[in-house]
Amino acid sequence: MSITQNKVVVVGGGLMGTGIAHAFASAGFVTVLVDSNESAAAKALTAVAKILDDGVRLGKLEAAVAEAAKSRLTTQADLAAASRGAALLVETVTENIAVKKQVVATAAAHMLPDAIIATNTSALSVTEIATAVPQPERVVGMHFFNPVHKMKLVELVRGIATSDETVAKTREYSDALGKTSIIVNESPGLTTSRMSAMLGNEAMWMLQEGVATAEDIDTALRMGFNHPMGPLELGDLTGWDTRLSVLRYLHSTLGDKFRPCPLIIKMVASGRHGRKTGAGVYQYDEKGQRIPGSGLKASVL
Repeated sequence: MSITQNKVVVVGGGLMGTGIAHAFASAGFVTVLVDSNESAAAKALTAVAKILDDGVRLGKLEAAVAEAAKSRLTTQADLAAASRGAALLVETVTENIAVKKQVVATAAAHMLPDAIIATNTSALSVTEIATAVPQPERVVGMHFFNPVHKMKLVELVRGIATSDETVAKTREYSDALGKTSIIVNESPGLTTSRMSAMLGNEAMWMLQEGVATAEDIDTALRMGFNHPMGPLELGDLTGWDTRLSVLRYLHSTLGDKFRPCPLIIKMVASGRHGRKTGAGVYQYDEKGQRIPGSGLKASVL
């Protein structure tokens, strides 16, 4: 039986959950996106439809293929009901260990006996999350990158109990999505989040110190190092509340080199989380487009 005949459940209708659900539905999987917030679930479906429709408009996708992908994706508020008969679960809920453990424990009781439980965490312990289920060898990290439909990498994270079979099977899912996967032994921040957190934090220190404007810091990384996005615009996309949570975790586990820049703390406290709130380092219009020249200035920090 083709792996694409397996039912996949994605938990969390935020930016990452939406992108991951789109990836699985587009690859042929029957996909259920779970979010207890009906508005968030509806927004996720709209976002997936837009990605697919844009693909058709740009000539990258046939209309029939886009419609088939849409038909394979549904939403559900009840995690237990959605998990019945599922072969793979990917959770993308908030970076809180207690919340993640509750999600995987609830889902595991209703999934297939040999189902894989994957966490998209960018920093938390796969080993600790796995303690919430009876078979921790079936729990693995499956860390996608944003925006999921453009980024080709997936980090497969091996916890202390994760079996070779689970890693191999998860790599099959990654291959089916057309992604390139790397295998990482569990460590705070993995490989990419650890480097990205430090880069984004240092960029914020530079902004706070007035070394350069936000726009020029981002341009330096895009043009000087061929990064697809600058660290400040990437932080706005990811969400500075999420970035701060990761930095605090890395600070507590890896030491002072990950001490969060005070500007990040100030921004999060003021509600400037990034695109999702309409303002972060930059400001955004009602369509989510960045307003030119809106980057925070050192004089007002």
